Amino acid sequence: MERLILNPPPGVTLMRKAYGEALVELGHTREDVVVLSADVQSSDFSCMFEAAFPERFINVGIAEPALVDVAVGLANGGKVPIANTFGFLFATRALEMVRTHLAFSGANVKLAAAYAGLSDSFDGPTHQTIADLAILRSLPNMTVVVPADARAVGMLLPQVAAWNGPVYFRLCRNELPDIFGEDYQPEIGKAVMLMPGQDATIIACGVMVGIALEAARRLAQEGIHARVVEIHTIKPLDTEMVVHCARETGALVTAEEHSIVGGLGGAVAECLGESYPVPLERVGVRDTFTESGPYEDLLRKYGLSSDAIVDATRRAMARKPSAAPIEVQSMCG
Repeated sequence: MERLILNPPPGVTLMRKAYGEALVELGHTREDVVVLSADVQSSDFSCMFEAAFPERFINVGIAEPALVDVAVGLANGGKVPIANTFGFLFATRALEMVRTHLAFSGANVKLAAAYAGLSDSFDGPTHQTIADLAILRSLPNMTVVVPADARAVGMLLPQVAAWNGPVYFRLCRNELPDIFGEDYQPEIGKAVMLMPGQDATIIACGVMVGIALEAARRLAQEGIHARVVEIHTIKPLDTEMVVHCARETGALVTAEEHSIVGGLGGAVAECLGESYPVPLERVGVRDTFTESGPYEDLLRKYGLSSDAIVDATRRAMARKPSAAPIEVQSMCG
């Protein structure tokens, strides 16, 4: 159940470039893969697949509902379509087609959601993707996967293509720290133990995984040993790992580049409420609309920081039944 990943390599990699390269590699290994775009191929680097396999690339134009419907038709014809647009558009403009034509039928379509979270920095608040995990994971038949770095994209994309049924694959626009080494072998539906610890567990996905590791290192300097777990599959959630960590550490923190409502934090809260209630603190966007600005500044402004995770870990630990009572400010959204 546990896999410990040690000695992550240094450096940063542009996630969308890693995605484009992974698409091309997938195209070489699977002739049934076709790629569709709502005219964003230059933004999300699916243009790399277009250049390598022009006969298997379709640009439907700026018509996101049509993007989903064409993909469903191709899936019904035996292809494995990977449909590309910005994440907020799958969760809003194309949602009726995602729900009714894709999820309801269980069509074998993969939704590659570019510029997710706050990474669509300068296109205005309507383009920030902060409710998509809540919306997409609520749809029956939908699997939701959130890679944390370039290596994770390359390792998980072939599994997404091989997965039977609809998948929402959430991608960041920006450069991200390289977290994982060559021993990283993720499996859809299985959480990954990144750092041991017995005092609390920090569960993170996507961009927040690297930030969670930073927070755990800071806590270790204070003598607090926080376990760090990556949950790259929001649905189906690895409930066995969540309960295992709750039993062993007695306090949990979730960290996600998403609203605290309905995403990773919501999924973990549901699991704990049904199986093993322990104190839980959620780090994410605090139930508010966000705005435009430099990406790193937005992360800090909306509390997606190692400071926020450190504080949340202290609060969760203070709420353990055996903890000495201290006054803590409620952060419920």
